[in-house]
Amino acid sequence: MDSLLMSEPKSPALVAILMGSKSDWETMRHSVETLNELGVPNEYHVLSAHRTPDATAEFTRKAASRGLRVIIAGAGGAAHLAGVIAAYTWLPVLGVPIQSKALQGLDSLLSMVQMPGGIPVGTLAIGSAGAKNAALLAASIIGLHDERIRKNLEAFREKQTDTVLAQRLP
Repeated sequence: MDSLLMSEPKSPALVAILMGSKSDWETMRHSVETLNELGVPNEYHVLSAHRTPDATAEFTRKAASRGLRVIIAGAGGAAHLAGVIAAYTWLPVLGVPIQSKALQGLDSLLSMVQMPGGIPVGTLAIGSAGAKNAALLAASIIGLHDERIRKNLEAFREKQTDTVLAQRLP
């Protein structure tokens, strides 16, 4: 088993970004990049609900005690990763449906958004916009109790507003 999953007592990360396979990185890197831009400590791993169920459960069960505060889970196809993670933790779980070839990510979206009552997964948009917004939402959650991250998020939003207002049409 990966030494990371053997669990160090604490993690400097506040957010974990998990993805079902390496091919999901192209989408999920947007979560990592956005969190980095906001100064939110994060870690990212490939864990699969179907191919590594024991490692996924172990990681998730230990997440809160390691200091993680939010988990972002990206998966395609059946997209059970976010729901499986949510079943093992009380931490907020934000799901990012990965765009698939067969159904353009609709299968992933429906797998996440249709969680049974009692096991919530906050589900974002399909693809890179969802990955970026998951990071922004995670920062908002953490910013409730972390003034530095809240101020970074406010500055990000202000810069975004200024950029839009500065646009000029021909």
